[in-house]
Amino acid sequence: MPSQVRMLLHELAARGHRVPIGTDLILREKPDSEEILYHADRLGAVIIEAAGKYKTPLGLPLMDLTVEKQAMLTALGIPPSEAQTFHFSVDSLPEPGALAEFLAGFRPETDQRMTAQAHAIRYVAANSDLLPVGMAIGPFSLMTKLLAEPITPVYTAGTGATAAEDEEVALLEAVLDLSLGILLKYVAFQIEHGARAMIICEPAANRVFLSPKQMEKGSDIFDRYVLRPNRQLRSLMAARGVELILHDCGELTDEMLRQLVTLEPAMLSLGSSRLLWEDAAIVPREIVLFGNLPTKKFYSDDLVTVADVERMVCELESRMRSVGHPFILGSECDVLSVAGAEAIIRAKVDTMLTCRCH
Repeated sequence: MPSQVRMLLHELAARGHRVPIGTDLILREKPDSEEILYHADRLGAVIIEAAGKYKTPLGLPLMDLTVEKQAMLTALGIPPSEAQTFHFSVDSLPEPGALAEFLAGFRPETDQRMTAQAHAIRYVAANSDLLPVGMAIGPFSLMTKLLAEPITPVYTAGTGATAAEDEEVALLEAVLDLSLGILLKYVAFQIEHGARAMIICEPAANRVFLSPKQMEKGSDIFDRYVLRPNRQLRSLMAARGVELILHDCGELTDEMLRQLVTLEPAMLSLGSSRLLWEDAAIVPREIVLFGNLPTKKFYSDDLVTVADVERMVCELESRMRSVGHPFILGSECDVLSVAGAEAIIRAKVDTMLTCRCH
């Protein structure tokens, strides 16, 4: 029998639900938005406010994919001022024994942002009827943020080179293991605080970082570096009765999409490079498709006008009805507030939510 979360998502799809991942827009309306990031109850209140604004039963958190890298590096003693530009190298990565000791001792509750995010989920669960949703970057995407140049070692591994044969491949695999270890703890931490669904974001799992030609020739690189670590996260969630919402706004091949659906998410969120009505032939009906308006462009009328938004909403809904696949219309990614363009973005989100299609 489908879980309550899956049944809710299918019910929303049947009702023609529309919702952006847009909590950042509401947060940035607050004059002290940066402070709120560190205060769980206030952050939870923003999530509830956003759900009310967008008329959704989903308590969608911020899609801030910097939290995990910052927490990891802070725990490793890297100053916050250096975290954004820091990358591991063959020379700077701690020895395997030191990494294992670090992972064993890592505690999400010692990091302010991780703690605020998790406790905000608890606040949402305690103070609303919303579905409490957690959020984390995926292991592969976190790894790419921790290496200065991840494409080459991924490609090298795709040729068949092993960690024993190539030190850059060894570095890649060590950092991927480190990323997974951090995320297993962070996801469990959010579940312990009430998350009933988890959005895992793997935007780097795409044709830029992983060679389609290598995959066509039989390389297992996508399975090894994207699916295997995510299966561990999926298993953790399944053991706790929590559903996976998988987000990948990268440019995917059809084969990459086929492999992603083997993770059996309750909902799959894809970027605007994909045609969802064609993807419906690849994605099982049990998986709700979500997306995929080009909301990254909403800040500019030169890129997307209000009229464009209405046209795209109506086309997406019409085409998805014609293929009969469960679908929730939403953003291709999080809708970020952009200084000076707040009114333009809000107008397009409002159009997305309220325009009538004939």
